[in-house]
Amino acid sequence: MQEMILILDFGSQYTQLIARRVRELNVYCEIHPYTNIPELGNNIKGVILSGSPFSVRQEDAPNPDLTNIRKQYPLLGVCYGAQFLAQSNGGEVLPSKIREYGRANLNYIDQSSRLVKGMTDGSQVWMSHGDTISTIPSNFKIISSTADVKVAGYEVEGEETYGIQFHPEVYHSTEGKTLLKNFIVNICKCSQDWTPDSFVDTTVAELKEKLGNDKVILGLSGGVDSTVAAVLLHKAIGTNLHCIFVDNGLLRKNEFEEVLEGYKELGLNVKGVNAAQQFYKELAGEKDPEGKRKIIGKVFVDVFDAESKLVEGANWLGQGTIYPDVIESVSVKGPSATIKSHHNVGGLPDYMKLQVVEPLRSLFKDEVRRVGTSMGLSHTFIGRHPFPGPGLGIRILGDITEEKVRTLQEVDHIFISGLKEEGLYDEVWQAGSILLPVQSVGVMGDERTYENAVALRAVTSTDGMTADWCHLPYEFLAKISNQIINRVKGINRVTYDISSKPPATIEWE
Repeated sequence: MQEMILILDFGSQYTQLIARRVRELNVYCEIHPYTNIPELGNNIKGVILSGSPFSVRQEDAPNPDLTNIRKQYPLLGVCYGAQFLAQSNGGEVLPSKIREYGRANLNYIDQSSRLVKGMTDGSQVWMSHGDTISTIPSNFKIISSTADVKVAGYEVEGEETYGIQFHPEVYHSTEGKTLLKNFIVNICKCSQDWTPDSFVDTTVAELKEKLGNDKVILGLSGGVDSTVAAVLLHKAIGTNLHCIFVDNGLLRKNEFEEVLEGYKELGLNVKGVNAAQQFYKELAGEKDPEGKRKIIGKVFVDVFDAESKLVEGANWLGQGTIYPDVIESVSVKGPSATIKSHHNVGGLPDYMKLQVVEPLRSLFKDEVRRVGTSMGLSHTFIGRHPFPGPGLGIRILGDITEEKVRTLQEVDHIFISGLKEEGLYDEVWQAGSILLPVQSVGVMGDERTYENAVALRAVTSTDGMTADWCHLPYEFLAKISNQIINRVKGINRVTYDISSKPPATIEWE
């Protein structure tokens, strides 16, 4: 059984980041809400308690029973986790006299402690808490301090239990990786053997055992998640995997043909379905963003259902679900409030009667790319920008017509091709063009024009949760603007979106 670190989530915004840092050490870990501690076995090498928006002094603060964890496994409390361990063992936690948010520096480090060994005096750490540990129990020993926080870190004498009031997982904690490696490798004694290659070998073996000679249907999108999921399934069951790639008429220019050809070169059993007119017909006149999403999702399900019925004996539905989706669905705070329907088409309805297989459900996005690379997938697939399931349907503000789609496809083609030609594509996490429901006055030759405006959007990000606008060269933007206005009929104005997420979102709808 795969060895792992168990992370108990108390609702911190940084919990996923802890997991990512652990996995960067080639160690598998899982996040579980503190309210649902999984069965503990010999494969658990250590436990980390996350931070929390709660104060330990609140009546309704998280109060897990750690009887089966404490002294049984190495334990590290981070921020709230550290305060909880201190208070529940007789220490005292009080409101901080000085706000403890942001950068701080350690002015005391106990080098005899296995947790902070190798960290340097003055090491920068990231604080984010409104309470502080004022008194520790008698068997607790301080192992690090800052000028304002006496108990920045502690260990419990006679056991492998530790607590820190700063966040080692955050980039601003410059030696956070040293501390985490001390805990994961030296204290928990993890073997660091969880690599992309080992994941592929293990997953393919598990899929072979799980699926046997059954047939699986998988909807491809051209994106990295569905592609990597398909290749893993193909390695396990070969031609028993039936892939369906639907052209909803809202893809990028030539994308349907190019991606379909790419899939065939991978040896996948793929069927392309051109359903553009079906989507256009159902979308006619709909202007509401949520309404458009629901129509696109419904028509996709109808098309996918019809095509899947042509595959006799299919028992499974393959999906490219990744770990952040799984974490969100079992969050300690419950599923987050719906801001809008997800960009990607969700699960299929119950009437399809298929079991679900999700080979990527334990991976973060960057890990999916590394797994794809280890299987030899080309950069064309691995480095492809994320693209929303509704496609250009949510980049055409207002109602959708076939003519508007063609116009935006031309604009988008010029922008994306330009990024690639100038060597900028890989510096951008996601880029796209938006057709605005705005007409503006312009001059072409000696004539006044009254035509459409478009916005260009390019952002940098690691996971899409937050994003910043890309500082593309002015010369590049000027060149692209000129090409769009000269080559795309009906466009006489180009703008560049310089909004970050938050407060804006990456997509406009």
